[in-house]
Parts: sequence; structure tokens; C-alpha cells
Amino acid sequence: MFSFLHSFQPARRLLLALAAAVSIAGCSTAPSATTTTSNAAPIRVKVFVAAMFEIGKNTGDRAGEFQHWYEQYWKDATPITVPGALGAVYCNADGVCGAVLGMGKVNSSSSMQAILLNPKFDFAQAYYVISGVAGTPPQRGTIGDVSWGTWLVDYDLGHRWAPEENTPGAPTFMPRKGYEEYRRFQLNPLLVDWAMNLSVDAPLKDSEGARVYRQRYPDEAARRGPSVITGTHMTGDTFFHGPGMSKQAQYIAKLYGADDYVITEMEAAAIALVVKRTHGTDRLMSLRGAVNFDQGNPKETTLQHLDPAPGETAGGFAETVENVALVGTRVVDHIVRNWGQWRGGVPAR
Repeated sequence: MFSFLHSFQPARRLLLALAAAVSIAGCSTAPSATTTTSNAAPIRVKVFVAAMFEIGKNTGDRAGEFQHWYEQYWKDATPITVPGALGAVYCNADGVCGAVLGMGKVNSSSSMQAILLNPKFDFAQAYYVISGVAGTPPQRGTIGDVSWGTWLVDYDLGHRWAPEENTPGAPTFMPRKGYEEYRRFQLNPLLVDWAMNLSVDAPLKDSEGARVYRQRYPDEAARRGPSVITGTHMTGDTFFHGPGMSKQAQYIAKLYGADDYVITEMEAAAIALVVKRTHGTDRLMSLRGAVNFDQGNPKETTLQHLDPAPGETAGGFAETVENVALVGTRVVDHIVRNWGQWRGGVPAR
């Protein structure tokens, strides 16, 4: 045995030396690759477009919230994977970036935070467009409308109780004290003014199905054609429905000193809080297209409206998601084309 071990030692030393050499070589190349990645200049984001969902692919099939934006800005872009985000980020050479963040407050805001904190991007001077579809009260809007948010209000952050445990007709909501800075956000009025002036005359699309569906409602706002409007966007994980819940949303908006409630959606206030904590909300925009009413018409119950029979749904989804991009790209393109004026902040009008 001694003879065998003695003869094996030189070979063993040679193998160890070779292994050490390979290890040293590996160590010498790995830091180089890491350094190259870490030293790459971050992408300076001028405008970031946040969508919540896409139905299928990013192009070539039925469009969700992201597809028209993708086809406008990122068809040739390489996807950038961001740990912690739902989907890849896409950027073009002009500094316009975007991603699908996911539906709901937690889903979307966690994706937004992961992207904002990723060193591949520089958001120091970025503008944000939170973009998606939504519902609208028939007293304030209609199918196909596109709305720029003036206020973002959290629908969920408070106390609620059953209507039968309350004075008949009285609100069943009370704000939770101590959360004042989390439950409402007034968006930069100057930026909203810019957005409206740049997009109010955009040629919005409509559908025959939507035109017919609108006539089920007696409200003047509901029966008109689509237009670009402004107002409060109400953010709630609860997909609330019915005239009672719609009145409560309007009550909350007024309770918080916001404008009229015109849009019900599920993400914007949560995303705004994430952006506020990192870069502030002066450059944040909320853009939503109405694809449904938040309540049924007088001849149907709330449950009938929530679960309509075949052929009874509102038309206009395809046209509305296109309208959102038609309106939003006007603002994005203007900012990018005139970056010298916008880099330092929203210019005076």
C-alpha cells in the first residue's frame, strides 16, 4: 500500500496543480465579465409606459393593454429581464421604455419597484404613463373614453361594514386614520394640462357594438361618443359594481378632496406610492380607457350586469385599447421630441 500511495503522490500533485490553474483562469475571466456588465452605462429613461396585462403575444394577435404601445416603440427591442418584475422591460434608442407589470395593487407595484431599483436603468429624469383599461360611471363617462387622471385615490384603505348594519342610505366607509399620505395622490396639474392639450383632439375610434350598448343607459354622458376627459381614478383591488358602490366611490373621492370619480381601476395609486418614494410624482401620469360601466342599466340587476348573457356585453374593447395608445403616444412623442425642454421638469405653458 505504501508503494502505491508513494507512486500516486506526484500524479496527485500534478492534478491539483492543473485544477488550481483552471480555477485561477476561471477567476481571472469571471470578474472581467461581471465588470463589463456592472460598468455598462444604465439606460436613461425618458418615458416609462406601464401596462397591466397583455392578452397573448406582444404583437400580431388580439391586443391587450400593451400591444399597441409595443408595436409603436419596441418591435425591434431586446427584452431586458428584471428580477422581481412580472415581465421583461423593453426600451428603444429614444429612451422610451415599457413593461407589463401585472394586475392588482400588489402585483403591479412590486414589479414597478423591482424595475425602478434595477441598476440597468436611470429613472432620475423619467416621466411615467400608467396605461390601461378601466370602468366608468355612466353619469360621468362612456365606453371608449380615454381619461387622464387628476387624482389617484385608494378605494380599499379604510373601514367598511355591511349596508344592513348602517343607517339606510348612509355611506358604509370610513377612512383609516394615519394613512393620509398613502390613500390619495394629486397628480401634477401642469402635466395634466399639457397632456390634455396635446391629446384632446385625438381622433378616437368607436364601434357599432358600443354605440348600440350605450343606448341602454339614460345618462347623457353614457350615450355620447368617446372623448378625452379628466378626473379622479379610483384604485381598488375589489372589482366593485353597482350604483351603490359607484356612489360610495364618488363619496370617497369627495371625502378626500379629489375631483369627480370618473375611472375605476386596480393599480395606479399603488404604483404612484412606489414612484413617490423613489423619484416623486411630479412626472407621473395615469391614462385609462373605459371598456365597461361600473353598474348596469336601470333594466338589469347588478348581478346580471356582472354576468351578462351571450351577446349582452359592451362592445368597444379593441377600439378602446387603441384609443389609449392614440392619446398616450401624442404626449410621449412630444416629450421625447422636445427633451431639452422637458428634461429638467414639466415646462410652463
